[in-house]
Amino acid sequence: MTEPSPDTTPQPFFEEVPNPEAAAPVEEAAPLDPITALTQEVERWKDMAYRSQAELDNFRKRSAREAQETRAYANGDLLRALCPILDNFDMGLEAARQESEKSMVFMGMSMVNRQIQDFLRDSGALEIEAQGKVFDPNLHEAVAQEASPTVPEGTVIRVTRRGYKLKDRLLRAASVIVSSGPTAPPEA
Repeated sequence: MTEPSPDTTPQPFFEEVPNPEAAAPVEEAAPLDPITALTQEVERWKDMAYRSQAELDNFRKRSAREAQETRAYANGDLLRALCPILDNFDMGLEAARQESEKSMVFMGMSMVNRQIQDFLRDSGALEIEAQGKVFDPNLHEAVAQEASPTVPEGTVIRVTRRGYKLKDRLLRAASVIVSSGPTAPPEA
């Protein structure tokens, strides 16, 4: 005969004492009137439907606004990359002007320059007017300061590199030289 195997179930280290409060029956809340319960359920679903509709409307408006903004500023990277090319073209145009304003090279480059300016304007890019304006760090990048007896302090004397905006966004700041005002007379 074989001996019965010992019980392998783990025994607790302590005995559980029954909780007298847990043994007491739980009083249930008075059941709601079925019509009231259904009315509350309908109101909850209506509220959820209104909120979902409002969220969907907001999503549609936001998507349309983002799509419009994307279309409006899609050419920004292209125009920004075109800026250094325009700088070099301007230097070539100025060199041709100094040689002779009646030369065919200068006249041809002038026509191309007009076409480029028309293309920029049609694309929504505008040159930042800086010459003679008060220095604006949001639009201008000061590369130097010069004393000037005629130009007030903080006013742009010269533009060294043109800046551009695409609609209301800055593509590139204009590099400018700013007046530091008249030079102070040497002290005796």
